[in-house]
Amino acid sequence: MEWNAETLQYLSQCFLHTLSPQPEPRRRAESSLSEAADRPNYGLAVLRLVAEPSVDEQIRQAAAVHFKNHLKTRWVPSNDPNAGSTFSPILDPEKDQIKALIVSLMLSSTSRIQSQLSEALAVIGKLDFPKSWPTLLPELISNLQKAAQSSDYASINGILGTANSIFKKFRYQYKTNDLFIDLKYCLDNFAAPLLEIFLKTASLIDSTAAAPGGGSLATLRPLFESQRLCCRIFFSLNFQELPEFFEDHMREWMGEFRKYLTTNYPSLESSSDGLALVDELRAAVCENISLYMEKNEEEFQGYLNEFASAVWSLLTNVSQSSSRDKLAVTAMKFLTTVSTSVHHTLFAAEGVLQQICQSIVIPNVRLRDEDEELFEMNYIEFIRRDMEGSDLDTRRRIACELLKGIATNYKKQVIDIVSVQIQNLLSSFATNPSANWKDKDCAIYLVVSLATKKAGGTSVSTDLVDVQSFFLSVIVPELQSQDVNGFPMLKAGSLKFFTTFRGLIQKPVAFQLFPDLVRFLGAESNVVHSYAASCIEKLLLVKDEGGKARYTSADIPPFVPALMNNLFNALKFPESEENQYIMKCILRVLAVADISSEIAGPCIVGLTSILNEVCKNPKNPIFNHYLFESVAILVRRACERDGSLITAFEASLFPSLQTILATDVTEFLPYAFQLLAQLVELNKPPISPSYMQIFVLLLSPDSWRRSSNVPALVRLLQAFLQKAPHEVNQEGRLTQVLGIFNMLVSSGSTDEQGFYVLNTVIENLEYGVISPYMGNIWNVLFMRLQNNRTVKFQKSLVIFMSLFLVKHGAQNLVDTMNAVQANIFLVILEQFWIPNLKLITGAIELKLTAVASTRLICESPVLLDAAAARVWGKMLDSIVTLLSRPEQDRVEEEPEMPDIAENVGYTATFVKLYNAGKKEDDPLTDVKDPKQFLVASLAKLSAVTPGRYPQIINENLEPANQTALLQLCTAYNCQIV
Repeated sequence: MEWNAETLQYLSQCFLHTLSPQPEPRRRAESSLSEAADRPNYGLAVLRLVAEPSVDEQIRQAAAVHFKNHLKTRWVPSNDPNAGSTFSPILDPEKDQIKALIVSLMLSSTSRIQSQLSEALAVIGKLDFPKSWPTLLPELISNLQKAAQSSDYASINGILGTANSIFKKFRYQYKTNDLFIDLKYCLDNFAAPLLEIFLKTASLIDSTAAAPGGGSLATLRPLFESQRLCCRIFFSLNFQELPEFFEDHMREWMGEFRKYLTTNYPSLESSSDGLALVDELRAAVCENISLYMEKNEEEFQGYLNEFASAVWSLLTNVSQSSSRDKLAVTAMKFLTTVSTSVHHTLFAAEGVLQQICQSIVIPNVRLRDEDEELFEMNYIEFIRRDMEGSDLDTRRRIACELLKGIATNYKKQVIDIVSVQIQNLLSSFATNPSANWKDKDCAIYLVVSLATKKAGGTSVSTDLVDVQSFFLSVIVPELQSQDVNGFPMLKAGSLKFFTTFRGLIQKPVAFQLFPDLVRFLGAESNVVHSYAASCIEKLLLVKDEGGKARYTSADIPPFVPALMNNLFNALKFPESEENQYIMKCILRVLAVADISSEIAGPCIVGLTSILNEVCKNPKNPIFNHYLFESVAILVRRACERDGSLITAFEASLFPSLQTILATDVTEFLPYAFQLLAQLVELNKPPISPSYMQIFVLLLSPDSWRRSSNVPALVRLLQAFLQKAPHEVNQEGRLTQVLGIFNMLVSSGSTDEQGFYVLNTVIENLEYGVISPYMGNIWNVLFMRLQNNRTVKFQKSLVIFMSLFLVKHGAQNLVDTMNAVQANIFLVILEQFWIPNLKLITGAIELKLTAVASTRLICESPVLLDAAAARVWGKMLDSIVTLLSRPEQDRVEEEPEMPDIAENVGYTATFVKLYNAGKKEDDPLTDVKDPKQFLVASLAKLSAVTPGRYPQIINENLEPANQTALLQLCTAYNCQIV
């Protein structure tokens, strides 16, 4: 794309139209830009438009945003093998021109355009800096020094912002030689200029703040922003380890850091904007000193006392305003780090712990107006923070983390102080419950948050209170309150306590409260009915010692009708239509309760009604998964108990499943196929015509185009092969089924699925039906073996051959393989079966392959021939390895190379329905123990020709396997003679 007046006019018009409120001109402009973006020098042309002062600023800003996004998709490293896989990449000559222009253009732009170009520059820097852009850092430093001489803070902050973006990689990347080479280059060149501008700006802040009036917000804002950026760059450059330059100049840095934590700036802090500016700098300082405390404790210890004191003092004066949260959280994190270090003795002085608890912890744990607002306005976010632990950056959680940190070394003192605080809070509540309910909430929150979880388990404990008595005196009155809508935050806290300590609450006490939990499902507060559902769901999971479920199907029949009714009604509350906690509770109840037809009927109606609704616009994948799991478990458990319910379930579910298939609801197709497979398996032959229509659809190649559908389609195809084997052999369907097998087995990403299809065919169809196709099947498998053999494929092949042998006999296996190529059976046996047999895993697969291999060496004439003695011995060696050694000693799984190209473009993924899973069929129910089968078969074989087999065993089995075989013979009282 040439840069001329026409291009300027064309691009200006396009970007103007992208700002149009009318959809049609906007879409046309976006389409035109999308087409133009493939032309060489397009990015350069857009950058020149951004630089053109005659063009309206709004258009230039839109162009700057577009330019940044254009670089994100098309600026790929020259050596990237995937370059241009989606978009044509920017070519090197254009890249060089963009790099030559972008820094000076960014620095001369207005602040809004500058921020977009700074981000665009960071996009390039992430991929090219420093190796492919050696001029960038010298250019930034040169411009920084020029801007510093004239105190041009618009340019200074533009440069520091860019440097901050490109240095961020040092925070998150793994330590490698390349990373340290890049880091050293940046330190050698940028550490000194960074300190220089930091000290210069500090001096300007001091002189401005000391002047009459203390300086205006407009004057001080760029200076404070500059210092904040310097602090963030400091964090990046120091993240990996302490650089020599920073160690040598620690006094200068730490002196300024301490000043920002201890100095007040009245002219700024009198306004909310100015206070936010100062707090952002202080928070950045706290992150830096926390980093030094964690990684450079020894070098930092000389500064520790004064910083601990400064942070402490700061925290006692930080107000509860949410605008100051970041500062409060970063400051408390610093103290937490100190509390668990060797310098924890700072907390040992008289009255210190008491002061921390009273002045810092309790004020930050108490509910604030912002918490109440979040509780009412955004229940999902409230629960995410409160129940699911994503609140690590909230004041409440970090204040408790600080207490936990101090308790690492001062457990008894912390317990004593906090126990008294909890009693004081509860006493305050008792004097005036309606006015002081937040005190009780604070007490409950402290007990729950300071509870300790046993490693690897779900059980929790606390030394703060006696859980049983606290539960009875503090929690039960809230749960038994008849007004489920009164003081909802207190109710939610009480339900959370019950959920947290559920394992410690005795069964009779918990059971007595079950009707109350069911009542709370009717609370108007989304948080309260979600917590009630979660509490019931978690209670039903509690296990006693020995792993026995505490609550069983025998316990809950009296509650089930009201419970299910209230759960389905809770989904009618505004904003709870797709409440995942309620749906998970429905799933859990259906898994535990005995599903009678009285329960099953309303449940399937309720679930299909919800399913029909979410089909219109699937939004919450977690809710949807629990919904389909609920349908699957209801179908499974109800039909296992009463087979006559299948017809009613089909009548309810079929319309919904047909809607999913007909309207191609992508997210739900894998679920629909799995549910259909479950229904097919529950049917008794002959299969009804409505299912056969789906079978025809299933055999169409179009159904298999989406990789996310493949496992579920295979599951459904297996169900049809098992339940309708006669129909499979009609109207050319078997040819279509084998065509699907061929397609799947040819690809490394789906070959296992292909074997599932083939194995089901072999298992369910008569030999006379499949024998005409065996030549083609072997050809396909041998071709794949020749072109792309993987460990996974070879193991699947051994399992298939074993299944074929036990179903249709060793002779048919040998004959069909040799019909493809003379004597290929022995080649396959020696090169693939014997070495891969010892890698087989899974109980059924192990038994199948061991028994099949045993039958081969004990019954097949090919292997009983004297010429095959060595192969016979090697085969037995593999069988003994498989049966005598634990899995970890014989399987070294080599990682399979994922077949990336075949999955590009699919964002939907297959999610297995646990409750609609296929039952693993054992094709050898008559063989109980494969070890006994082996030695009994060998004893019988050797008795026919005494003396022959001990010699073969001696020559071909590893010594360890000879010993193992002897032990097996002794164990089962069999003898190889």
